[in-house]
Amino acid sequence: MPQARAKTAFTADSYLAWEERNPSKHEYLAGEIFAMVGATDAHVTIMGNLFTLLRAHVRGRPCRVYMADMKLRVDTADAFFYPDLLVTCAPEDHVSSRFKRQPTLLVEVLSATTAAFDRGQKFAIYRQLPSLREYVLIEQDRMSVECFRRNERDRWVLQAYGPGDQVELSSLEFGTTIEALYEDVTLPAIPDEPWRLPEENTD
Repeated sequence: MPQARAKTAFTADSYLAWEERNPSKHEYLAGEIFAMVGATDAHVTIMGNLFTLLRAHVRGRPCRVYMADMKLRVDTADAFFYPDLLVTCAPEDHVSSRFKRQPTLLVEVLSATTAAFDRGQKFAIYRQLPSLREYVLIEQDRMSVECFRRNERDRWVLQAYGPGDQVELSSLEFGTTIEALYEDVTLPAIPDEPWRLPEENTD
């Protein structure tokens, strides 16, 4: 989720030209720009694991996998985003070097500051993309993956995965254990129940 808002109104074209001159990344939504913040070790590791698995899976197929630095254009919302991971199988996207328009799969890693936006407004905008088949949200502090799939009636159905599950991405005919996504990620310990002395019997 973008963290800081610019005061100057931009057009899509002026945003693209401005960002090319700017060393940091910014997202754009309806005339406003938002600075992106750095990611945690867990965030980067999870995305690296998924990128590696998907890149090997789609090799030799007409699909490309991009992580973190590729912009996504949503024309209907006048927006540019940087999804954590994007897979597109559209030939038109292969020749577009600055941004993509027709993703098959989008993935976001959640954090305390991004979760509400990623689940709410961003997902509502992503749903406007006719090509999108699956939207995946991954927790970084616990083993939890949510996959929203577009069905044949153009409705979105949630499939949740937890420890021990096989994560399936049907849009790419891909599957992996959830543990493989969290390889080398140190998850916070789950606190135990507070230790208490047994109650004294006063009878």
